[in-house]
Amino acid sequence: MSDGASLAFEYRRFSLSLSSPMETATGTIDSRDGFLVRLVDRGDSSGSDDAEAAVGYGEATPLTGWTESVADCEAALERAREAFRTGGPSEALEAVDRQVAARHAVSLAVADLQATRESTPLYRYLCRGPMVGRVPVNATIDDGSPSETVAAVREAVGRGFDCCKLKVGVRDVEADVERIRRVREAVGPGVELRVDANEAWTYEEAETALETFADFDVSIVEQPLPAGALEGHAALRERADGVGIAIDEGVLEHGVDAICEANAADAVVLKPMALGGIDVARRMAAWVCELEVAPIVTTTIDGVVARTGAVHLAASIPDVPACGLATAKFLADDLGRDPVLLEKGSAVVPQAKGIGVDGVWDGR
Repeated sequence: MSDGASLAFEYRRFSLSLSSPMETATGTIDSRDGFLVRLVDRGDSSGSDDAEAAVGYGEATPLTGWTESVADCEAALERAREAFRTGGPSEALEAVDRQVAARHAVSLAVADLQATRESTPLYRYLCRGPMVGRVPVNATIDDGSPSETVAAVREAVGRGFDCCKLKVGVRDVEADVERIRRVREAVGPGVELRVDANEAWTYEEAETALETFADFDVSIVEQPLPAGALEGHAALRERADGVGIAIDEGVLEHGVDAICEANAADAVVLKPMALGGIDVARRMAAWVCELEVAPIVTTTIDGVVARTGAVHLAASIPDVPACGLATAKFLADDLGRDPVLLEKGSAVVPQAKGIGVDGVWDGR
C-alpha cells in the first residue's frame, strides 16, 4: 500500500434510525450513531479523480457497554487522520489502538483499500483461501409469548432459515422452557435452536434450563451467566448434557485465551466492532478453531459497511457455524445499498473487489 503521503483520509458522522427501539443494559436506544471512514489512494496519480482511485471504506458505530463513546470515537478518528497525514496506516492504527470502534473503522478501511487494489474480495484478502459463495446465518427471535415465538420461528423457517436463536431471560425459566418446548413441537427436529440469555440467569436457573433444553435438542445456550462468571460457565459446561455453552459478553471481560484455558465454552461470539476490527477478530477465530472452540461472528447492529465486513470475516473462517449476520432488519435506514443477499438461511458473499459496498459516501 502507498504511504500516508498519497492517502486521503476522510470521515463523516451518520445516524441510522432503528426499526424499533432497542433495550440495552444502559437504557433504550432508537438510533445507531457513528462515523463512516473513507481512504482514497491515488498512488502516483495525485491529480486523478476519486472515480479513478482506489477507495477503502470503514465504519465506526460505538455502542455503550461494548465500545468507547461516540465523542471518544470521534477524537480517536481525528488522531488517526493526523497520523495518516504525517505517517501512514500503521501509525494511524497505533493512534486508535485503545478505541475499538475507531480502530475497527480504520482497520476495515485499510483492508478494503488493499483488497481493492489487489482486485480480490475482502474475505480472500483476509485468509488467502478458496472462493466462498455463502456463509450460514441464524435468525434472531426476540422475546415474546409462546404463540408469538412459535409464529416468529415459523416465519423465519419459511424464509429458509434452519437455525434460530431465541432470546430468553426476561421471564422466569419455567416460562422460557415452555416457549422452547412449543417451538420444538412446532418446527420438528430439522431446525437448529439456540438460546441467548444475555447474562440473565443465576447458576441454579441456568442449570435447570440446561437440563430441560437437552430434551428439546437445543444446540447452544449463549451467555447464560454474567460475564464475570468464568468458573460458573466452566462448571455448567461440564454438567451440560449435549447443550453447548457460548460466551459473548464474557469475551470482552476475559479474552479468548482465558476462556479456552478455563474450558468455559464450546463457542465464542466475535463482534468485530467491539474487538477492534475484523483483523483482530480473524486472529481470534483462527486461534479458537485450533483449540476446537467454534467462532460465531455477529454484529452490534451496525450499518452496511461494518455488517458486510462481518460477512467477509465469516467467509474467511473454514467451516464457520451459523452466524448472527441477518441484522439489517433492525435498521429503518442504512448508509447505502446492501450487497449481501440473504437466501435460504445463508448470506451470499459479495465477490466484487474489497468489501463490495458502493454509494455509501454520498448516501446513494
